[in-house]
Amino acid sequence: MSTHELYAKDAGDPHWEVPASGAARFSWEYDDGRDRLLALYQKGKGKQWDGQKRIDWALEVDPHDPLGTPDESMTLYGTPYWAKLTDRDKGELRMHYASWQFSQFLHGEQGAMVCAARIVESVPDLDAKFYSATQTMDEARHAEIYARFLHEKIGMLYPINDNLQALLGDTLRDSRWDMPYLGMQVLIEGLALAAFGMIRDTTDKPLPQQILAYVMQDEARHVAFGRMALRDHYRQLSDAELREREEFVIEGCYLMRDRLRGTEVLENFGIPKAEADEYSEQSEFLHLFRRLLFSRIVPCVKDIGLWGKRLQQAYVDMGVFEMGDSNLDLLMAQDEEIAEQLDARRFAEEEKGRVAEVADAIEQGGRS
Repeated sequence: MSTHELYAKDAGDPHWEVPASGAARFSWEYDDGRDRLLALYQKGKGKQWDGQKRIDWALEVDPHDPLGTPDESMTLYGTPYWAKLTDRDKGELRMHYASWQFSQFLHGEQGAMVCAARIVESVPDLDAKFYSATQTMDEARHAEIYARFLHEKIGMLYPINDNLQALLGDTLRDSRWDMPYLGMQVLIEGLALAAFGMIRDTTDKPLPQQILAYVMQDEARHVAFGRMALRDHYRQLSDAELREREEFVIEGCYLMRDRLRGTEVLENFGIPKAEADEYSEQSEFLHLFRRLLFSRIVPCVKDIGLWGKRLQQAYVDMGVFEMGDSNLDLLMAQDEEIAEQLDARRFAEEEKGRVAEVADAIEQGGRS
C-alpha cells in the first residue's frame, strides 16, 4: 500500500526539493586525521547492524495503544472533550498521537540522512567525511525501521510538522559547511534523542522499546561526532561569526519547542486550532515533556562554545538554562548501556529457549 494512502491528513506534494548551496570539498590528504574522530569512525563501522534481524518484528503491537500511554498524559485529559470520548475514541486518539510522534521521528531521520550526506560532501576534513559516511548509513537504517513500524504496526502516518520542515530547510539551504552539523546533529538530533529516551524509559511495550534503544545507541555516536567537529571549528571563529550561529540556535530552539504541540492530532478530531493550541498550552504533561526535550541540546550547545548572553537569556526564558550543567557524556554512556543490556536479555532468553528445545528433544528420544 502506498504511504500516501496511510497519511491521516493530506501530505501535499510527494516530493520536497531544497536547492543545494555551498561547495563540494575534496581533500587530498589521506594520512592525517584527529585520533578521536578516527576512533569514532572505527566504532561506527563496528557498530553497524541490520534492523531486519536485530529487532524482533514478530512482537505484537496494539495500534490503539502502541506505547501504553496513560490517560493523564493525553492533552485532552480533564477537558470537556475527554468526558465525551468513548473507550474506542480514546484508543483512536492514542493511535493518532503515536502515529504523529513516530512520523516526526521518521521524517527527522530522513532529514538526518540527507544532512549526513551533505556533510560528506561539504566538510573539508577527510576524517569527518569518513565518519559522516557511516552516519548516513545509520540514518538510512533508522528511517527504514520507523517506516516499517508505522506501516506494519500502526497503519497510519502524519505529514512532516511545519516547524520541523522549516528548521530542516534552513539547515540545508545554508552554504556554510558547519550548519548541517549545528542544525541536525545538535538541534534536531539532540531534541529527538530526548524524545526517544522519554518514550524508551516509560513505555512497557517491548517492540517500540527495542526500536528506540537501538536507534539511541547510534545517535549517541552522532552527537559525539557533532560535538568534536564543532568544538574544534568554533574555537577558530570570530565573535561575530559565533553570534550568527547563536542566533540560528535561538531561532531553531523556539521552532523545535513549538513543534511539539501535536495540535494536528486534535484538529483531526474536530477540535478548532485555537482550542487545540490552548489545551496544549494548559497541559502540565506537555509542559514537562517540552522542557525535558532540551536536556540534550543545552549542554551540547554550551560544550561546543556557543554560550553568549542572548542565547543564555533565551534558555532562561524557556526555563531550561540549568540544563547546561547536565553531564552529556553520562547520558550518552547510558544510552549505549541500555541497548547492550537489552541485547543481553534477549540473547539470554533465546539461549534459554534453545536449551529447553534440546532437553525436550533428548527426553522425546529417550521415550521412543
